[in-house]
Amino acid sequence: MFNADELKKLFLSDLNNVESENQLSEFWKKFLSKQGAVQGLMANIKNVAKEEKKSYGQFVNDVKNWAQKLYEEKKAEIEKAALNARYDLETVDVTMPVDIQTPGNLHPLTTVKYEMINVFAGMGFEIFEGPEIEDDDHNFTRLNVLKDHPSRDMQDTFWLTEDLLLRTHTSPGQIRVMDAEKPPIKVLVPGKVFRSDSDATHSPMFSQMEGLVVDKHITLCDLQGMLDEFVKNMFSDAAKTRLRPSYFPFTEPSVEVDVSCFKCGGKGCSLCKGTGWIEVLGGGVVNNKVLENCGIDSTKYSGLAFGIGIERITMLKYGINHMGKMFENDIEFLKQFKA
Repeated sequence: MFNADELKKLFLSDLNNVESENQLSEFWKKFLSKQGAVQGLMANIKNVAKEEKKSYGQFVNDVKNWAQKLYEEKKAEIEKAALNARYDLETVDVTMPVDIQTPGNLHPLTTVKYEMINVFAGMGFEIFEGPEIEDDDHNFTRLNVLKDHPSRDMQDTFWLTEDLLLRTHTSPGQIRVMDAEKPPIKVLVPGKVFRSDSDATHSPMFSQMEGLVVDKHITLCDLQGMLDEFVKNMFSDAAKTRLRPSYFPFTEPSVEVDVSCFKCGGKGCSLCKGTGWIEVLGGGVVNNKVLENCGIDSTKYSGLAFGIGIERITMLKYGINHMGKMFENDIEFLKQFKA
């Protein structure tokens, strides 16, 4: 137990050695906390004569005020030193050269996807995004691709279980929309699809955009009119389409859609391989069986559907000769595409 004079000497000695906030905290605990030495002076009051207790209490209070004042001065000194050290650390040398941050830009696939959506949104299409893991029923069976149908061989499918798979096209979105809504229907289904195929123009994962219209009196003429508007917006005002007979199990009749070469104007060049035309997508009139599988009366309603490969449109639009370049994250390659 210290007397007041000894306590003051020790207080001053320890206070002079405080140089950091951590040391200041320990100092406060030792001297000024409820269990500290200054408060401990009050323990001596029991040894003081009754008539002197009041003056002794006043004396202890004066010691506490003296100690608290010195502590506050040291605290302000420590905080100021810490602040100055922080200023020194964060000082910016305005004469140093600036690190130039190159602005980013959208990936070409994203840019083209948004452009395509804007075109069809202007024609009244809504957007629907279905799951990437589908079941056999939505991906094949209800799209008129039965278990033993030879068209299944056209799809190199990634199966997860006997019934679940990574969707091979965005067409299952047609089924989900027709299950949930009644005609008239006008919907666009963009998303990733997966097939076990890889070369200069194919990838195991790629992007597709499905279009579906179901209403009364829908014909191939409506399909060609929409696609004419699409290619004019995506390629050039002079672009036009032509339809060639094809086969898809979920459309009848089915067509392959070509666009007039926007590079040579149809005269023939390396891009169109001298034909004046470039294949861009497939589509057709929705098969009556597909409508009926979704509870839609095929005697009252008809529909059209088309599927567009977003990578295909991007490669044509920007003259990219290998699909793999769009998935390599090559900064120098991506720098070329600024929106």
